[in-house]
Amino acid sequence: MNASTETKACDTCHCDFTLAFLILRGWLAVRAIFTGLEKFGTYQSVAVPVIDPSTGQPDASGVMMNINVKHYALANYSGIPASLKEKFSHEPLLPHPLLAAFDHVLGPALIVSGLMLLLGLGTRISLFVQGLIYIALTIGLILIKQDDGISWLGIHVALVAFALTLAKHNKIAILKKW
Repeated sequence: MNASTETKACDTCHCDFTLAFLILRGWLAVRAIFTGLEKFGTYQSVAVPVIDPSTGQPDASGVMMNINVKHYALANYSGIPASLKEKFSHEPLLPHPLLAAFDHVLGPALIVSGLMLLLGLGTRISLFVQGLIYIALTIGLILIKQDDGISWLGIHVALVAFALTLAKHNKIAILKKW
């Protein structure tokens, strides 16, 4: 193999690492952004008239049917689901003020770190923040014995760690150093 062939092979290798990092960066960013946005969503029951299939018009008898419609609003925000808040409230290792602060910060932290990662604005910092968030979530799930969730979060931590190892191949970023 001559020097030019080795250089071309190395360039291809670095290109592969760059593409791998971009895919992983995109997935982790989208995951964080939409998980954070979902903290602002809730379902509301809405009554709608039953439609007569033959005419396409509302049923003449006035029968109504309830359907669930998803709405997003700041007023809907809940960082920690209500079902888990109840479990956490009985855990002595999670003081209420700490739990309340985490509840308020979780959604916005996911959205901000996801947007930073997507844009390449402080990629390493945003990956590190996401890793810390997933570790904090893991601690909570360990305390309430939610082993399935712990496994999923372990996979997220591994993906973040892998992305950090590939960060040196980050070619498309606003702040490459961070």
